[in-house]
Amino acid sequence: MLNSVLRILIIPFIYVLSYLPIPVLHFKSSGFFLFVYYVFGYRKKVVLENLRNSFPHKTEAEINSICKAFYKHFCDVIFETIKATTISKKELAERCYFTENSKKIFNEFVAKKQSVVIVIGHCANWEWIPMSYQINFDQQLLGVYHPLSNKVFDEFMLKMRSKFGGNIISMKDFYPFLIRNKTKNYTLGLNADQSPPPEGAYWTTFLHQDTPVFNGPAKIAKKFNYPLFYGHAIRIKRGVYEVDLKLVCSNPKEFTEDQLSEMHLKCLEANIIEQPQNWLWSHRRWKHTRPNEPNKK
Repeated sequence: MLNSVLRILIIPFIYVLSYLPIPVLHFKSSGFFLFVYYVFGYRKKVVLENLRNSFPHKTEAEINSICKAFYKHFCDVIFETIKATTISKKELAERCYFTENSKKIFNEFVAKKQSVVIVIGHCANWEWIPMSYQINFDQQLLGVYHPLSNKVFDEFMLKMRSKFGGNIISMKDFYPFLIRNKTKNYTLGLNADQSPPPEGAYWTTFLHQDTPVFNGPAKIAKKFNYPLFYGHAIRIKRGVYEVDLKLVCSNPKEFTEDQLSEMHLKCLEANIIEQPQNWLWSHRRWKHTRPNEPNKK
């Protein structure tokens, strides 16, 4: 029943909505914000707790200001993601672009036929960034994702995310794919701020909190000696984002996996501190404690 509703009503409605100009979608986003923030209060307790723990020196007024700005940005990202369904290459290139300096540095590695790893966080518009990469660079992007439980919506999201040529692969298939294709050159797009199971994760202090981290980016960069970049993403103005590819490490085999993880996490932390309202605070990032420690209540 749900699949039929998705195919017949919801997905066609998303396509129709996506043809609206972005200013109109932002107007709708503003109305949606009023409902999400003031009426529904979606995960507001989680957001406020995350902000207070991450910025212990900020006043309650400052925390509430960031919280409100986050919800406005979050609603914009939802409607901008809808726009991604039918957005043109030209419009996306104007609204989510890479700095010229980062293009120069990044393309020096690509010119050597070198696979690279780019780590990003849920900063700015994290859906537009991988799509914009593929219209700015020739080397194919390999993205990794967790398949959604609903297959119909999962297919819809995959089609949207790969519309400009990116190849999106499920997490369980990603490493075997790399082994089979290690003689080919790719840009591996990996995420730095998911919440992994506590066992086997790398633990560190991140935003003043004990934090488990996926070691996948560091593990892959070190094993294959792929140069490691961080995609520093900021919001320039409403609906316009800039990405600066920062070289984290050009020779990962010289470092431990833990050291590499610390390197890209410091980049992510600086990105969040620069524009705290534009990170995904509604994510339950700190739901785990270190193994052998009492569980959180």
